[in-house]
Amino acid sequence: MFDHVKFGVSDYAASKAFFLKALGPLGVVVVSEGVPAYGVELSANDEVSLCLYQTTEKPAHLHLAFKADRREQVDAFHQAALEAGGKDNGAPGLRPHYHANYYAAFVIGPDGHNIEVVCHQPEV
Repeated sequence: MFDHVKFGVSDYAASKAFFLKALGPLGVVVVSEGVPAYGVELSANDEVSLCLYQTTEKPAHLHLAFKADRREQVDAFHQAALEAGGKDNGAPGLRPHYHANYYAAFVIGPDGHNIEVVCHQPEV
């Protein structure tokens, strides 16, 4: 559905570093980058991207959920995001109240965004 999502961040360098490390287990890399006011485009597949740019406005809190192919990626995201300075908002695990195979982890990022990685596949 989305081609890209772009939102402002209060500390461009910190947010870029956080998202690159936290989403590294999903294969996310820098696709393109301009000056901080223009921002950076991050993607794992060159089809859908997340774009960040420096803003002086206080960003509203978002809930961003990223799809993982395997549960191990959810675990790796959570660990990497914590190492990148994120705050735990839900350790990796099943959330059966969503559906039987909803395996997710949640971390609060630099601007207070709730960052989630979810795998909908059964354990293999």
